[in-house]
Amino acid sequence: MSNERTANISVENHVILSEFLGREVKVDFYLPTNVPHSTELSLLLINDGQDLITMHFDEMLEELYENDAIRSLLCVGIHCSKDRKNEYGTAAVLDYKGRGARAALYNKFIFEELMPFIRSSLLVYSFKEKSFAGFSLGGLCALDMVWNYPREFSKVGVFSGSLWWRDKDQDDPDFNEGLDRIMHRQVREGNYAPWLRFFFEVGTLDEVADRNNNGIIDSIDDTVALIDELVTKGYDRNTDIKFIELKNGRHDVPTWAKAFPEFLKWGWGREAADTGY
Repeated sequence: MSNERTANISVENHVILSEFLGREVKVDFYLPTNVPHSTELSLLLINDGQDLITMHFDEMLEELYENDAIRSLLCVGIHCSKDRKNEYGTAAVLDYKGRGARAALYNKFIFEELMPFIRSSLLVYSFKEKSFAGFSLGGLCALDMVWNYPREFSKVGVFSGSLWWRDKDQDDPDFNEGLDRIMHRQVREGNYAPWLRFFFEVGTLDEVADRNNNGIIDSIDDTVALIDELVTKGYDRNTDIKFIELKNGRHDVPTWAKAFPEFLKWGWGREAADTGY
């Protein structure tokens, strides 16, 4: 373990040997230094934790805490593996290429190895709330986990989420985007958990693909359609869901770095505690 400390946060680097994944998993703890009591500490798990290093996440948090913009939040960045496309899929359903084959094992790692490790390392056995976030396929994975384990989580952040994830090739003559996108179907067929809240970010230059030729890139189409499914399920578009469409935003770390402070303030901001926004 290595440890770096600034005025407002402490960064700890750990390695967990996962029996479920059969590999070492690097995890980084971004821990606020001034927590009045452990019961006031919330937890945010973040897929693709290596991207947090690239976006200088420690400096981002330092500034937010310096400005008293967010409440106490332990952020845990989980580094991905070379087998990312299998670990970060939807756990219950493979995509049309058979990807996501290890996603169920990744779920087991989160609940049965990572969470006990966090609690024992920090001697914090109960968090005020737990949330999950991720980028691209890591965002899909975070949403899949929060949706299917709603008793464990309260919020999810999806940045450029791979919500196109489907179990039928779009070139298949029977492909129906309304039926064959896996996450959309899970929401449609799942149960309403009224405490869940959702944050989505997509850039207008996230990609160029437009499979239905409607003049809107697929990443925006897929995100808006997922939001529509959530609204149909019972979630309020204004209070339960936040959607940021970044002009000229791309499918890259600098774009996600621009959106991430807004996510943190949306979910754990001082004003959010008062307004419920």
